[in-house]
Amino acid sequence: MIGFPLSDKGLRFGLKPLIFIACLLPFGLLLEGALRGDLGANPLERVTHVTGDWGLRFLLLTLAMSPLRRVTGWTQLLRLRRMLGLFVFFYISMHLLTWVWLDQELRWANIVADIVKRPFVTVGFLAWLLLVPLAVTSTRGMMRRLGRNWQRLHRAIYAIAVLGVLHFVWLVKADLLEPLIYAAILLLLLVVRWRPQLLPGLSRRAGLINAR
Repeated sequence: MIGFPLSDKGLRFGLKPLIFIACLLPFGLLLEGALRGDLGANPLERVTHVTGDWGLRFLLLTLAMSPLRRVTGWTQLLRLRRMLGLFVFFYISMHLLTWVWLDQELRWANIVADIVKRPFVTVGFLAWLLLVPLAVTSTRGMMRRLGRNWQRLHRAIYAIAVLGVLHFVWLVKADLLEPLIYAAILLLLLVVRWRPQLLPGLSRRAGLINAR
């Protein structure tokens, strides 16, 4: 087992603020580029790609917290999931807002038509809709109120991840390498979550950690 001796105080005042800043950095760089007028030849495409890419990356990272906890034995990792999940919602919301406001210019008839007719838009919008109740119920108060139903609700994160990867795969028309990498990572995370016995090394290590 890999050990990381980190106290609750060290997590709260050390690692967690650093991760918060790191998560905010892509948006900060976008904002700086916008203020300087330095977003490349196609600013709209740049903002759309950056917000979508980082939303999906943080989504997969959020799903990876439990497997990483099993491998490392570092239970504090689970305390980062809520913050990472909220950053997922933030970046995906910025991705959606960019499309609705800057790309479609709030032309609601066109927006609805795109959602209905274009599959990659349909699954992307559905993923965002499923994220909304997860963000709203992310507080400790909502966890207490919902009880076991909170855990059932938040299992929707797996469906959201599948929809997010599909959105990316269907969006890309030429080079599928990057979206397929995300798809492979998601598949591995799903196997670890639902069929850990297919990965004997991880299963044995998780058993040793639980035994201790």
